[in-house]
Amino acid sequence: MLNQKSFKLLALLLALVLMMVACGGGSEEADTTETDTTDTTDTADTTDEEPAAEEETTEEAAEGEEIVLRIFGGNVGQEKELTEAVANRFMEANPGIRVEVIETPDFVEDRLGTYLQIFEAQSPEGDVFQIDVIWPGDLAEHFVDLYEYGAADVAGDHFDAIIENNTVDGKLIGIPWFTDAGLLYYRTDLLEKYGYDGPPATWAELEEMAMTIQEGERAEGNPDFWGYVWQGNAYEGLTCDALEWIASNDGGSIVEPDGTISINNPQAAAIVDQAAGWVGTISPEGVTAFGEEDARNMWQAGNAAFMRNWPYAYSLGNAEDSVIAGLFDVSPLPAGDSGAGAATLGGWQLAVSKYSEHPEEAARLALFMASYDEQKYRAIEGSLNPTIKALYDDAEVLEAAPFFGSLYDVFINAVARPSTATAPQYSDVSAAFFNSVHSVLTGEQDAATAFEVLELDLQDILDQ
Repeated sequence: MLNQKSFKLLALLLALVLMMVACGGGSEEADTTETDTTDTTDTADTTDEEPAAEEETTEEAAEGEEIVLRIFGGNVGQEKELTEAVANRFMEANPGIRVEVIETPDFVEDRLGTYLQIFEAQSPEGDVFQIDVIWPGDLAEHFVDLYEYGAADVAGDHFDAIIENNTVDGKLIGIPWFTDAGLLYYRTDLLEKYGYDGPPATWAELEEMAMTIQEGERAEGNPDFWGYVWQGNAYEGLTCDALEWIASNDGGSIVEPDGTISINNPQAAAIVDQAAGWVGTISPEGVTAFGEEDARNMWQAGNAAFMRNWPYAYSLGNAEDSVIAGLFDVSPLPAGDSGAGAATLGGWQLAVSKYSEHPEEAARLALFMASYDEQKYRAIEGSLNPTIKALYDDAEVLEAAPFFGSLYDVFINAVARPSTATAPQYSDVSAAFFNSVHSVLTGEQDAATAFEVLELDLQDILDQ
């Protein structure tokens, strides 16, 4: 037991210790303080390093964050559904990437306008763009060079002419996705019914056959039946149709590869006047407002003997719900004075925007979509012509679309629109041309007069 003196001494010592603690002194507290100092230093170090730690956390979050890629693609026929199916397969193979398919207008002029708004704003909202075969020269500045993202390994698998078309100043602006050429669709059952052995070889034969079948079908109770449907609206589709008429009649190609404006010639005028005569006779008055889907809908409803369209309409016409399934075939388009039909080269490519926030992933998506397996899928399910040469020997592809083999020469010899010769003014050239042709189809003027004016307009556009 402590006596009073000892207790007072102990109390004094405790008071001194407490004072030393308060002042941070004392040997025992020094040890404690040293330990605390170490902890405090660690805390201070951590505080100093906090931004780096946050940055590291942000980077880790970014790495784990879902990447969203947006494809701006077509919506004609089955295009959107087929694109979504491919996108789903890509997402399965690439966890962490979500692909959105964005609808765009059917008419290429409207689609181009949408694209230009995005590019002028240098917006990252689009990553992969479906571009027309006529656009690489005009839009090259907005796309990456796919050769820098692995396309060099597969470019040789595609048609050389399309790779060349898509190459601007040595850069591959778009990877070929599918190719196109205009075809003549005809009802095999109706040709047999009216005593014809095969499709028409010339435009004159088409006129005669179309009128005969049209009159016969109407006499049997179908007043909505027409002989021939095609694309007559004032848009790029009319440029394609009219170029086929003109080229098949030795009328040139609007503007020649050397830049010479050739449209103002008698052969071109004669065939366009002939086509104007179809409106209201073998073709409905409304054909001057038809696009691809308008023509296909009338044809697939069983209300036309002949149709000009692209290959995509083949699989749709043979779908289970089609009233003409198994009752039609395709052939080259008829000839004029040249003795041979002409098919306009069409087709679409996949390009990656320079403004994409994920160009590497977007390029991977584009190459995946244009790969052998995916082009095969689209050929079988949507009768979209592959750009990969080996697929034209694929038995499954040829079973689904036999005309790929029989009309192979049509596809590889298709007539190109003058997009290269007139770049970067092709869009203006085409608009001037289809508006001029449309004025003839609607009866505003004859083709000779229209093409005299068109020649002057093209001189202004091309600064000649």
